[in-house]
Amino acid sequence: MLSHTLEHGVLVITVDQDPGIAGRATLTTHITNLVDAHQPTPVVIVLTERAGGHAAVSAVLRAHQWCGRLGVLMSVVIHSAPVRRLLEANADSSGPRLVVHARVDTAISTAFTAAA
Repeated sequence: MLSHTLEHGVLVITVDQDPGIAGRATLTTHITNLVDAHQPTPVVIVLTERAGGHAAVSAVLRAHQWCGRLGVLMSVVIHSAPVRRLLEANADSSGPRLVVHARVDTAISTAFTAAA
């Protein structure tokens, strides 16, 4: 369901499939546990094309709220423009802004620069 690496001081979490409604809470927990273990490292969540469904998007938005409470910079990468707009429109606006990218390299570079 997900994998993670550290690239240039940025935690990169890749979600490779939508977990469905039944797996949304589990995905959220996995993401927030990784964030907790690596904080204050900035986080980039990469949603593959198969992970662009509503449950994965919901889990990412919940993880964004978690990161906001911790003061951890988080951004998302998804190639689908409609999903990018959905994430931007529904992101929690009370904390750090959710930055949504179309390319992984841009997201990692931006997160690294912002954290420096």
